[in-house]
Amino acid sequence: MSLLIPLYVHPAVDPDAWHRLIEAADRTYAVVLNPADGPGEAPDPAFVSAADALRAAGARLLGYVDTDYGVRPGADVLADAARHREWYATDGCFLDRVSAAGDALPAYRKLVRALRRRGESPVVLNPGVHPAPGYARIADLLVTFEGPWSAYVSAFSRPDWTARCSPDRLCHLVYGVPEALAPLAVRTAHERGAAVSGPVTGELPNPWARLTPVLSGAGR
Repeated sequence: MSLLIPLYVHPAVDPDAWHRLIEAADRTYAVVLNPADGPGEAPDPAFVSAADALRAAGARLLGYVDTDYGVRPGADVLADAARHREWYATDGCFLDRVSAAGDALPAYRKLVRALRRRGESPVVLNPGVHPAPGYARIADLLVTFEGPWSAYVSAFSRPDWTARCSPDRLCHLVYGVPEALAPLAVRTAHERGAAVSGPVTGELPNPWARLTPVLSGAGR
């Protein structure tokens, strides 16, 4: 099973979720660390400990970095990625709020090249929708759906270019999934060409405050 895990809750607030995540680290594609909508202003000791434990358990770690749909300066994005790497020894980065527009692609291509030169791997791009097809060529993993289970079931469609992508390069992040249906959400992602997924039961404004039940017991 290949799961991308954005667990956006502090380890001191829900230590049990983090403990279960550490125990199931070998079932993940990667874990996204997000101490403060990014790395924050200084290292967080609780996240340092969690990162150490996850790494020891075999997890790959990604630092959360907001790109504000291409509006945020590249230098700020690179600085956040560097802080994650210095403070939490992340392997790569999870670029969130990525533009889906073709005219933003050159700037993202330049940004991804700069991240790779600094040793960031993998680089995950999250536009949350199907972007212009060129984004698939610059990302190690491309999130082409982020939204509620209701929309995933009733309104999902995919462009023809996704059929030419290797499934292990595509990811679907689905929230509001009934707990008993979390394994079905994983299977549905596979059927729709995404080998990586991350179904959670949580709802907005922060669906990622809960661990996916696929890791926490349901579906085993």
